[in-house]
Amino acid sequence: MDALDAKYPFFASAREAVASAAVSLPELVATDAPAVDRARERVERALLEGTVASESGAFPGESAYDTQAELLSYPIARILVSLLDSDPAIEKYAAAEAATAMERVRRDLETDDELRSVSAATVALDDLLAEFDLVDAVRPDATAPAGARGAGAATGGGAGRDPDSYRIDVGPYLRLTSPEWGDSWRLVNRALADGAVRVSREELLAALEAAVEARVAEGLPFELGADEEIAAALESRVADLRRLLSERTYAEPPDVVAPALFPPCMTNLIEKAERDAALSAAESFALMAFLVGIGMTPDEVVAFCADTSLDAEGIRYQTEFLTDDRGTQYPPPTCETLANYGICHNEDDHMQVAADPLSYYETRVAAADEVTDWRADRETDETEAA
Repeated sequence: MDALDAKYPFFASAREAVASAAVSLPELVATDAPAVDRARERVERALLEGTVASESGAFPGESAYDTQAELLSYPIARILVSLLDSDPAIEKYAAAEAATAMERVRRDLETDDELRSVSAATVALDDLLAEFDLVDAVRPDATAPAGARGAGAATGGGAGRDPDSYRIDVGPYLRLTSPEWGDSWRLVNRALADGAVRVSREELLAALEAAVEARVAEGLPFELGADEEIAAALESRVADLRRLLSERTYAEPPDVVAPALFPPCMTNLIEKAERDAALSAAESFALMAFLVGIGMTPDEVVAFCADTSLDAEGIRYQTEFLTDDRGTQYPPPTCETLANYGICHNEDDHMQVAADPLSYYETRVAAADEVTDWRADRETDETEAA
């Protein structure tokens, strides 16, 4: 097992490395090996933050043992996701694996040729195209200016050498992209010649990210069959992840932003951020999920949190992740889950009123005689300032 397999565990070579290793996944799970906890972190961060990168630091680890644990965490994470048996969880997990992989790919592509030649843990664009059988379907755009084609005609290469534009055969283009990404992706709006579509380098990487996501999601969820012992051994971790999902859905958000009626836990988090204190990942997710759940747009959340420790770019990334258009939006975690993270303290015994922050807020809004919407006040302030 090498670092490249652990870095890109969806590669065919990585699957072969796992299959040929003298390692038993049931035994790893039964002994609670480090790969199991890393798998749980992998899934949890996918659901909460849209990434599967470890919080412990940069990848890869400093030893062969770390590399093995990282690689083996991938098949165990797929088992965890299968046991969750939730379409939203699968979509979020696959999207997070793909996003993390492409972040690593972009860093690899920025590596100089000399450094790449001595590093087995980096990939070139040609490697990624070969992995998805796209070598013959993608080529540098011969109609682009010479400087934009990069030095040489190769698709791969070091920093500054990859072309700025490519041609991708129309079949793979339609398979890997979606008009839902925006009008610019619709075939009618693309430059099409000789059965190939012109794409920029970034657009090609976006299409490859979709290919990674599809491969990760392929076969999920799967039946464990004879490996029922694995399911039993992972039961507590699956229960924790299922609580994070909080798969209750809401027909309509309250559609009013009334901070005075927010649940105590959310008010506490806002006040903490206003004191310029950093929020933990769980605290940030809980707050963003609540604000999105009451109908706020990413722009409104950024404005609402303008005078806090929360970074605008991070807010936008997380709220857009929570409000994607694939039907996978999550409501905020339940009060029980928030209590486990030390966020909810059941002030005024409010768990007797509602089991989660959004329900509690809905109850308070419905019972209020008069509700002042923060958005209305904001519009008034902007008008007066103009």
